[in-house]
Amino acid sequence: MTTLPGSPLKSHTEHDRPAPEDGAALLDAVEAHHRRFNVFPSEAAYVAVVLWDAHTHLLDCFESTPRIAFLSPEPGSGKTRALEIIETLTPRPMLTTDVSPAALFRSVSDPEARPTVLFDEVDTTFGPKAAGNEDLRGLINSGHRRSGVVLRCVGDGNTQTVQHFPVYAALAMGGLGDLPDTIMSRSVIIRMRRRAPNEKVEPFRERKNAPEGHALRKRLATWADTVRGTLQDVEPELPDGISDRPADVWEPLLAVADAAGGHWPARARAACLQLVNAARANDKGSVGIRLLTDLRDLFAGAERVLTSDLLNRLAELDDAPWADLDGKPITARALARMLGDYVTVDGDPIKPRTIKTGPKTGAKGYYAADLADAWNRYCPPSSQESVTAVTSVTAQVRALFPVTDTPQVTDTDPSPVTTSATAP
Repeated sequence: MTTLPGSPLKSHTEHDRPAPEDGAALLDAVEAHHRRFNVFPSEAAYVAVVLWDAHTHLLDCFESTPRIAFLSPEPGSGKTRALEIIETLTPRPMLTTDVSPAALFRSVSDPEARPTVLFDEVDTTFGPKAAGNEDLRGLINSGHRRSGVVLRCVGDGNTQTVQHFPVYAALAMGGLGDLPDTIMSRSVIIRMRRRAPNEKVEPFRERKNAPEGHALRKRLATWADTVRGTLQDVEPELPDGISDRPADVWEPLLAVADAAGGHWPARARAACLQLVNAARANDKGSVGIRLLTDLRDLFAGAERVLTSDLLNRLAELDDAPWADLDGKPITARALARMLGDYVTVDGDPIKPRTIKTGPKTGAKGYYAADLADAWNRYCPPSSQESVTAVTSVTAQVRALFPVTDTPQVTDTDPSPVTTSATAP
């Protein structure tokens, strides 16, 4: 149809074309959807979950996909509900409580139909009462990277050939306790807890509420198509102190925040700092790292300490395993064996040396100089360094998540509010 000049009839082309989605407003809507049904432990947790939801629509833009793990010490802490809400927002969700390595492999090996895997009750697979499940753990770890593959023999008899199958896929998990270290290090950790009496949420009814999530999922997919070109292999600016594995985990989420704009880039970086530092503080590490850390604290600047003194002081640590290591207190032999796995700055195994205790007497002990390199490489920051880091992060988080703008139930600062007024 031809439109004459001055005619009240106008072409429908411009009016029918939908306006571009406002990324920041869309993520705000996704966050509001979560807040209706989920109580997360902090503002940073809401930010991380929303960005994770959005990144599942953009997997092929990134070198890696972070796992997200909802963990708690007790059941009834909202982990399953978190996965149920995520199920309504992510592409091709596959919610399961039990999966074999073969089933997971076949589910994720087709890039054109790649699901978002939502693995509930994961503690039954990797918990202390479960078998090792090394094949499944290896597949989960390989699928963290876009280049991740598993090798399978295809064919019969002498005609078999080795083929590479892609296993790159987004994965969210819920479970009790902790997960294997290799999975934890690839994950955003959300430490869930039971709702307090004053923490209220709407009941989630799938027939009524799932379509609301699906509408947001459709909007996320449409928005993802508009920003996909700008996110290909992008390298977002990382907060100070974020490197190595935490950088791999957070780069996709920060890139999504930058693409959305508005307040999301700043909130994302504050959340990154808060959650990474929380994960480091909760990291139990290996027994060896725990031993090195305890020894560093016990040396307290001393040049050398006798083995007998170290054993006694290790056994006196209330929250340490040394008084009951394999059913008995740690021995000099066990101490030497564990420290022998680490080396001095010259590359020699750490060993006890003779320390002179009198004009003609000596006893075995350890020198701080021999342990210093291992302390520097493996131990978390000392208590004073941790306090400084946490203070810096808290200041940033409070600035971006003011208490007055958030519900009381998710206040990240448990300390009472104080005023400058002085009591009479």
